[in-house]
Amino acid sequence: MDLRHTPDSCTIIAIIDPRQYNAAAQRQGHAPKATQRAGSGRFPADPLQSALLPWLRRGRGSGKECGLFLRWLTPRAREREPLRAMTDILHRMLETRDWLLADGATGTNLFARGLQSGDAPELWNLHEHEKLRAHYRDFIEAGSDIVLTNTFGGTANRLKLHDLDGQVHEVNRLGAALLCEEIAAEKARSGRDVVCAGSVGPTGDLFQPIGPLSHQDGVTAFAAQMQGLKDGGADLVWIETMSSVEEINAALAAADQVGIDAVMTMSFDTNGRSMMGVTPTQLGRLAHTCDHPPSGWGGNCGTGAPDLLIGLLSADAEITDDDMIICKANCGVPEWADGEIRYSGTEALMADYACLARDLGASVIGGCCGTTPAHVKAMRTALESRPRGPKPTPEQIIKTLGDVTGNTMELLTGEGPGGAGRPLRRRRRG
Repeated sequence: MDLRHTPDSCTIIAIIDPRQYNAAAQRQGHAPKATQRAGSGRFPADPLQSALLPWLRRGRGSGKECGLFLRWLTPRAREREPLRAMTDILHRMLETRDWLLADGATGTNLFARGLQSGDAPELWNLHEHEKLRAHYRDFIEAGSDIVLTNTFGGTANRLKLHDLDGQVHEVNRLGAALLCEEIAAEKARSGRDVVCAGSVGPTGDLFQPIGPLSHQDGVTAFAAQMQGLKDGGADLVWIETMSSVEEINAALAAADQVGIDAVMTMSFDTNGRSMMGVTPTQLGRLAHTCDHPPSGWGGNCGTGAPDLLIGLLSADAEITDDDMIICKANCGVPEWADGEIRYSGTEALMADYACLARDLGASVIGGCCGTTPAHVKAMRTALESRPRGPKPTPEQIIKTLGDVTGNTMELLTGEGPGGAGRPLRRRRRG
């Protein structure tokens, strides 16, 4: 076991092999619960406290004062995992909660505040502070536990389209800093904790071998963005709307390089798969085997709530008890009406979706394109007032939320290109 104090706080870092943990648990009369799987996970608290707190109290303060965060790693994962403070704010919040509510759309709501078609939303980080603060504040007041920064297109690759590639750090720093100020105001007002999640979208470039962007160039671009987000106060980076394994790996490597926690979501917008053919099941495998495992994984955007939930259901065999699953579905489907695009989802539909996502096992639930603060408020009301139900069937999902698109249902049988590949076990960001 390797236990170290960080120099500037009482946070304790612990790296422990599952076999060592199980032995300690058995000595304290608890059943072994750690399993041998590459990656990271959470330990049950009681046996750890019983086995380790006496040792810790001989050090710098008690375990409770220090805030004990532990991570077990297999030998292969331990070699690649950096020793740093295990902040993992979302998992800490989920210790006392069954779910966390994320925010809704960024683009949709900024357009409603005057953003013009063709303009980069990230420009507002530099020039429209009050409007951006109001956007953040609306989702905080609607009940979001997690709010994403206005930095979806914050890499130099995207910002260069608007001659902003020389201001990557400032654009991202301000996007996070303005949100952190609103979060601090909410904390002072109500005592409620809200997470500042640094939105990191695709670079817009294809990665090798299909396109020109190398892995290292991708890491460099994402790291520059993430450093700005970290310096602005972001609690973690929210890697979202991805379509390729190569881009996800580059983004996760960048987060590791910068030293900030990361979650990742893909957009399954093509017959239940990403644009590059990745299925939810394959994303789950990636989350458990990649070089830099994320704290959570799931889906966002795509073609609507029923497709995203069917995708989550199809990946059930890849979901472990320690996984933090994220669902951020679009608010219905886009429709052209009165000269503008509107999303068809009602507040009642998004409330139903939120509860179905929770019942399927998602622990972080939010909306994507078209989702307004009013939708988010309805989602929170439903999650707080409706008891958890049994895991819904595909038929119940479709009956409640509407039909899926294309060949999404093939995910449940493994049919089609890039299908699930193993039997199903029943148990721009707008």
